[in-house]
Parts: sequence; structure tokens; C-alpha cells
Amino acid sequence: MIVRSFKDIEGTDRHIKSKSGTWESKRIVLAKEKVGFSLHETILYAGTETSMWYANHIEAVLCVEGEAELTNDETGEKHWITPGTMYLLDGHERHTMRPKTDFRCVCVFNPPVTGREDHDENGVYPLLTEEA
Repeated sequence: MIVRSFKDIEGTDRHIKSKSGTWESKRIVLAKEKVGFSLHETILYAGTETSMWYANHIEAVLCVEGEAELTNDETGEKHWITPGTMYLLDGHERHTMRPKTDFRCVCVFNPPVTGREDHDENGVYPLLTEEA
């Protein structure tokens, strides 16, 4: 059994701040736990824009605080995401988030991330693996 809090991982190598400066993520469950998914709390900062494309992962996102506009960059369709709203990128959709306020969400990735990932120039997390 693993028990840890987001507070426990603040300031550790599990607390990632993006190169873009638009978000930070506390990665509470990672690939090294070997449970088949990773679990994160992510904050996207108000007034920023982050374009992403999880070409190598499926991501489910549950908003727990704040408001943001989600745009499906492939269709142009827009969604307003508020607390209690979930979105699932089950088709590896390219998308852009535009938070109106600081936007806090809980995210699940499959396959799990290692904790070292950041978006590349295409908004993609590379598919990294843990050494056995």
C-alpha cells in the first residue's frame, strides 16, 4: 500500500514546472509504481494558453477548481470546463487549454508517465519508460 499526499511531493522531483511557464504538475503516482497508470494534480495558470497533443498517451482530466476553455484543435469544437467536469482524450486529440482562472485538475495517464516528461515543440509528451 502506498499513502502519500500532494503536500508530501511539493518541491521534490515529482513536482514539475513546465518549460513554457504555463503549468505545474504534482505527479503522485508514476510508472515506477508499476500500477499501469499515473496520477497527477496539475495547475494551468490563469490567462495562459497551452497546446497539447498526447500522441503516446490516453489522458482523463477532472476539473476540481477553476474554469477553462478547452478547444479540440482538430474540429474547432470548444467546451467550457468547470469543477466536476471531466474530459477524456481517448482519440489522442490535439487540444488547447485557455484557463480563465487558475485551473486545478486531477489527471490520469495511460501508459503511465515517468515524471520526467514535458511537452515538446508539438505539445507531445515523449514515451519514456522506467528501467527495470
